[in-house]
Amino acid sequence: MNWSFSKMHGAGNDFVVLDGVRQSIEMTPERARALAHRQFGIGADQILLVETPSHPEADFKYRIFNADGSEVEHCGNGARCFVRFVHEQKLSSRNPLKAEIATGLITLEEADDATVTVNMGQTRFDPEAVAFDTTDLASAQDHDDTLWSLPLANGDTVSLSLVAISNPHAVQIVDDVATAPVAVQGPLIESHPRFAQRINAGFMQILDPHTIKLRVYERGAGETLACGTGACAAVVAGIRRGRLQSPVTVHTRGGQLAIAWDGHGQIAMRGPAVTVFSSEINIDRLVAQYRAGTAL
Repeated sequence: MNWSFSKMHGAGNDFVVLDGVRQSIEMTPERARALAHRQFGIGADQILLVETPSHPEADFKYRIFNADGSEVEHCGNGARCFVRFVHEQKLSSRNPLKAEIATGLITLEEADDATVTVNMGQTRFDPEAVAFDTTDLASAQDHDDTLWSLPLANGDTVSLSLVAISNPHAVQIVDDVATAPVAVQGPLIESHPRFAQRINAGFMQILDPHTIKLRVYERGAGETLACGTGACAAVVAGIRRGRLQSPVTVHTRGGQLAIAWDGHGQIAMRGPAVTVFSSEINIDRLVAQYRAGTAL
């Protein structure tokens, strides 16, 4: 069975995007892993699937699968690529678009300068929103944000701001993202037993009240070159702690994002969305090659 696809990226966060409206796509965890594998597949941080919506106010349904095959709630960089894909593939000319995601509706608009702005939705800051077990765990108030001191398995203790923007995030402030222990602490935070659904681990360096650098170890994908929901989570955490002021420019390893938040309503994120190439692939043959390759 052949599937048509586009390979896209948003600030280096890369995706395989599939049209599930005009072709039949039955996604499974193994198929997502095979597509995302960088040696035996196409290679991607996430797989994006565009489908017919079930919500009456939505133009499309938009689903996200991590490189490990798990389905997640939201992806900000992917959302921008979703809009560009819909327009380039002539699935719709509407602008802005409304997309149905796992947690509700988001609004997206493509601009003439090739950037896309996404209304990312509401945030939550309570531990329950990120499925965090606070039993017998110390917390300390810092302005309007709750910081949790989390001991890690390697002996480190980190202070984390918890932010849910559909996806769950835990953000810490570091002196220098270039030397931050992302490769060590990232997987320990992501899979910490206190996070029942795992979590995205953000490492934020504040340059000034309107500028940060950011690295994110993503749940189910590892460190990516950029993370849209992670950028929003970091900015929100910084504003709530009195360290940042909207709007904020976020420098990631893959590019630049602009985040605006008034402290109460929804978050707006603006950034690039680029199509690298479009082609088609035999999914059954790909899965067979993936099985053979990963069994070695």
